[in-house]
Amino acid sequence: MQRQRVIIRTIGVATAVALAATACGPQKTEPAASASSVSSSPTAGSSPEASPSTDNKPGEASASPSASASPSASASSSASPSPSVKQLMANGDENEQVRELQARLRQLKLMSVAPTGFYGSKTTAAVKSYQSKNGLNATGSVDEATWKKIQAASKKPTADELRPSTVNEVDAPDPRCMQGRVMCISKESRTLAWMIDGKVVSTMDVRFGSENTPTREGVFNVGWKAKEWTSTLYHTPMPYAMFFSGGQAVHFSADFAARGYNGASHGCVNVRDKGKLSALFDQVQVGDKVVVYW
Repeated sequence: MQRQRVIIRTIGVATAVALAATACGPQKTEPAASASSVSSSPTAGSSPEASPSTDNKPGEASASPSASASPSASASSSASPSPSVKQLMANGDENEQVRELQARLRQLKLMSVAPTGFYGSKTTAAVKSYQSKNGLNATGSVDEATWKKIQAASKKPTADELRPSTVNEVDAPDPRCMQGRVMCISKESRTLAWMIDGKVVSTMDVRFGSENTPTREGVFNVGWKAKEWTSTLYHTPMPYAMFFSGGQAVHFSADFAARGYNGASHGCVNVRDKGKLSALFDQVQVGDKVVVYW
């Protein structure tokens, strides 16, 4: 009888381990839970500057309410000077000149998000801040005088500044990432940096688990890889999966690509750029280090 119990217990543990190995998948978050699903950090997205969101068009998914056009932003744009002052760019515009404006504002440390080409609430606030500090009429819209001053105070943006490789600004690497081949994953900046001997080879945006199913932190190793994999618990595709801690893996997430930070994983590290992850998958070898840190 005792031997029978041991055998049953052993089978149960083995089954749990097998299930855990494929446990990842996107969480079906309810609207009320969206704040906690941004990341496992209780402070993630606590301010617009800390948010990785961009100037999204009205109606588009955004990681933060401040990322879309808001009543306050509309008020700023409506409080424009007299009709005699020609506005070059204003809230609601979308073109390459707006993208250049955003890149220059980022150089001036007035915007922390990547250029999108869409003039939304974040751009309005950044322009208004610049105007207030430089003796200009603080309308939040760009007239000729504002544009000339911004151009004089900044340099012509490079192609990478106009279209950076990640929406999120890459964090300083953890000291444990500085030797060997490492997927260096920062929960603070929500980025993955593929590093070899202390040099960054490529970077990409990532998403983590929620407070209920957090992504584990620490130093791990890639245990196994699968170019095509489906979660046996959640029945969701996990392409380019690189497992590093039980059922937790770095993998592409169509849900992340579609919804951004309005969703969360069940503990895995989601990547939304399939092309970049495909290239990384070909480079990463079983045994390579994985560092997940704040």
